Amino acid sequence: MKTNWKVDPSHSEIEFKVKHMMISTVTGSFSEFDADVEAADETFKNAQFTFSAKIDSISTRNDDRDTHLKSDDFFNAEKFPKLTFQSKSYDGEKMVGDLTIRDVTKEITLEVDFNGIVEDPYGQTKAGFEATGTINRKDFNLNWSAVTEAGNIVVSDKVKLIANLQFVKQ
Repeated sequence: MKTNWKVDPSHSEIEFKVKHMMISTVTGSFSEFDADVEAADETFKNAQFTFSAKIDSISTRNDDRDTHLKSDDFFNAEKFPKLTFQSKSYDGEKMVGDLTIRDVTKEITLEVDFNGIVEDPYGQTKAGFEATGTINRKDFNLNWSAVTEAGNIVVSDKVKLIANLQFVKQ
């Protein structure tokens, strides 16, 4: 019998990091997201993880940049309101799954730290995970690019993904 787990958004965060001008890193996050796990046991091996984030909830702490990210230069939030991830396999350390951004689906691999299971003071059973990975944004048609007069690329193609997720056993 499989057990369902639901993300606890107040104890979870989804972030990305991308080099800006190749000298600094900009961090962004999604404030509206959903995730579920269906697991056969509490090792979570070969559990099914699903995740989605609302593109309109993107924040890099700069309104102009956020507006640009929501535009067709990047995510096109109007036409493609969500990004999604569906796991294919999880061995306790690596998770392979399909990431869909815009209208492109690509298989990616995430490194996953399973931080264990605890019972909170209210009797809820919780599980924690940290997942990281790197994608090439251009693989997902996030193609906008610019080069400064000095020849520096404004936005790196490589994007680091960081998900810190706490799930509640249902």
